[in-house]
Amino acid sequence: MKTATPATPARSSARESARPLRPGMSEAELKLLQALIYEECGMFFDERRAHFLEDRLQRRLKAKGIATFYQYYRLLTSAPGREELTELVESLTINETSFFRNKPQLELFQKTVLDELLRRRHGERDYTMRIWSAGCSTGQEPFTLAMLMCDALSYYQLRYPHPAREIAGRTLVPPPWKLALVASDISYGALRAAQEAAYSDQQMEGVDCMYRLRYFDRDNGRFLVKKALRELVHFDFHNLKSEYLPQNNDVIFCRNVMIYFDEPEQKRLVEKLFRCLKPGGYLFIGHAETLYGVSNRFRMLHEKHGTAYQRLEVTS
Repeated sequence: MKTATPATPARSSARESARPLRPGMSEAELKLLQALIYEECGMFFDERRAHFLEDRLQRRLKAKGIATFYQYYRLLTSAPGREELTELVESLTINETSFFRNKPQLELFQKTVLDELLRRRHGERDYTMRIWSAGCSTGQEPFTLAMLMCDALSYYQLRYPHPAREIAGRTLVPPPWKLALVASDISYGALRAAQEAAYSDQQMEGVDCMYRLRYFDRDNGRFLVKKALRELVHFDFHNLKSEYLPQNNDVIFCRNVMIYFDEPEQKRLVEKLFRCLKPGGYLFIGHAETLYGVSNRFRMLHEKHGTAYQRLEVTS
C-alpha cells in the first residue's frame, strides 16, 4: 500500500524536451532508464516526476560507484545487474502505510461486502474465503484485514451457529470457515518487515485498545502481532506487471498502486485484477483512484464515503 505523486500519460512537447536535467544526464539516458523501469514493473515517470527518478538514480550510482548513467543502464541490462535492478525498483516505491487506513472503506468492507460474501458462501455450503492484499508494504493492511475478518466471522457465527464450532472450541477463525489471506509486494525490504510483524508505538496509533489486547503482544517497547493472527497471512513477492498473480480471490485490496502507472498500464492491471477475482468478487482501490475511464467491467458501491467495485458478470 504505497503512495506517490499520481502519474499522467506521457506528452511530447517542446517544453518537455527543454526540461533541464541534472548535470551529466542526457535526455537519451533518461529515456532509456524510463523505458527499462516501465518494462520491468510498469512504473511510469512523466515530466513532473522525472526529478524524483533522477534523484533515486543518482543515489544508486553513488552506492555502486558508477560514473555515468549509461554505464548504470548497461549494468541494469546485464545478467549480473538483475539484483541491482531490484534495488532500484525498491528505491522508487514509497512504503507509506498504516493500520486501519481509510476507515470508511474498511467499514464498507466489513459491514457490507463481508456480510454479503459470508451469506453467499453459507448458502453455497462453501466455507472458504480468500483475500489478496496487493502492494501490502510493511504489513499493516493485511493484518488489519485479518483482524476485521476474524471479527466478522465471529459475529456471523453468533448469528448463524455451526456445530463444528462447538466441537473445535474457540479459534480466531471459527470452523468450518477457512480464511486464506495473501499479501504481496514488489519490495523485498517491505516484505521482510511485514513478516517480522513488529510495530512501534507510532505505527500503532490507528489501533484501538481492544484490538491491541486481542491481537498483539507487547515486547521490548514494540507491539508484536500474535502468532494466531500472523499465521493467517501469507506474504509473497509479486510484480503486478507479471501474469502470474494470486487467483480465485473473493476480495482484492490494491490501494494506491495504480497511481504509479500510466493509463495503458492501469487498464492492463485492472483487467488482470478482474481475472484474479471470483465471479461477483470485490476490488478496493485507493481513495484518490478511480476505474472511471479505465474499465467498465465493475459496478461501483459507495456508502458513507467508502467505495468499492464489484466484478460484473456477462449474462447471455
